[in-house]
Amino acid sequence: MHDRVIGPFIFAERNINGDVYCDMLEEYVYPQLDDIEAEKGLVYFQQDGAPPHFSLRVRESLDARFGNRWIGREGPIPWPPRSPDMTPLDFFFWGHIKNLVYAEKIRNVRHLRERIVNCVASVPPDMLARTWEEVEYHFDVCHATNGAHFELY
Repeated sequence: MHDRVIGPFIFAERNINGDVYCDMLEEYVYPQLDDIEAEKGLVYFQQDGAPPHFSLRVRESLDARFGNRWIGREGPIPWPPRSPDMTPLDFFFWGHIKNLVYAEKIRNVRHLRERIVNCVASVPPDMLARTWEEVEYHFDVCHATNGAHFELY
């Protein structure tokens, strides 16, 4: 499971609320997770505390789909805010994708979307696996320090 990315999903809506986000989860993400779970076993889901992620409908959907296996604001596994060391998308992936996307001048929104999709698709599975090895190391350090603040270099 550490060798693939689900997405990117680019919303057509200008404003993303809880209903729009929940529809994306149920119609786009969950079906792909079914395939992964069939192959690899149980999945844990992590999200941040953005307002659309925190809506009652979203939390009810996550409870129904994952039970106690989701991480986020007011979820069964609370996630500390502003902890990028524990979030591989924040500490590595988006920075890497941004560097790839903007390696050429963006002409318009359509070109930007194409660049994002193509750059995400270009990330090799072994890079994702190495990223998860680093995340597991961060988890180990967090556990060893009893959740205290730490910095890794």
